Amino acid sequence: DAIWNSFEQARFKEKHFQLIKEAGFNTVRINLHPFRYMDSTTFEIKDHWWKVLDWAVENALANDLMIILDMHEFHALADNPEGRKPMWLAFWKQVAAHFQNSSEDVLFELLNEPFGNLTDELWNQYLSEGLALVRETNPLRTVIIGPGNWNQISHLDNLVLPENDRNIIVTIHYYSPMRFTHQGAPWAGRTDSLGVKWNGTEEEKQAIIDDFDKARAWSKEHQRPLFLGEFGVYDKAEMDSRTRYLSFIVDTMEGLGWSWAYWQYDSDFIVYDIDSDHWIDPVLNALIH
Repeated sequence: DAIWNSFEQARFKEKHFQLIKEAGFNTVRINLHPFRYMDSTTFEIKDHWWKVLDWAVENALANDLMIILDMHEFHALADNPEGRKPMWLAFWKQVAAHFQNSSEDVLFELLNEPFGNLTDELWNQYLSEGLALVRETNPLRTVIIGPGNWNQISHLDNLVLPENDRNIIVTIHYYSPMRFTHQGAPWAGRTDSLGVKWNGTEEEKQAIIDDFDKARAWSKEHQRPLFLGEFGVYDKAEMDSRTRYLSFIVDTMEGLGWSWAYWQYDSDFIVYDIDSDHWIDPVLNALIH
């Protein structure tokens, strides 16, 4: 959103916080891309960026919404983890200090979807350092951390968390089957892959149940709560399949007691059309029912 450059250019407005709450949601997850707004030498974050973030946090809390501050520079860290690590740590040192006296409804997500050169082993080292830095100023803040390889369920067993820190929620992301959820998506190399349906057959449902069972078993073994931090369907899929899939995902994970966030509010996995100023009702009703 251009709001990070100028409030006058913003697409996301103050009224959207109220709309989100009135629709039945109770959390907003804000994807933060701070590196371009940090001094290249000192890593100090620019003033306007802070003004936007404070505005977002204040409006979320005013509408009784929890807010997740999601560090979303995952591509930069995947490409060059060692080179970007100092900037990533500097970001969390500043953000943690800035919000140390904020409401407990402000949550920190250390990094979205570690992948690439940021291997599972390396990510375990980084998250340990990042978490320790946060704990210097926020000893009781709820922190969200996920496994490597795009926060996939299959990599939960590789995730190492400090046993004595219980103010951690573990996030997983779920887009299976990709041939359905990402059909038509150019960044996924699926531009020509259209017309894939999700009919809700017993076989299709069981595949999801089996995946979630693996996460449930890990959660029980490690006594860690789970947050399905992303799931969704690209808008090139037919609407009936999209809503059928989303409704099943929501019902299944809520039956397991998981919290969740949908990807995404506006744009291509859309649930709210900012330009036309209306909800995509079939998607909304599949999520909140």
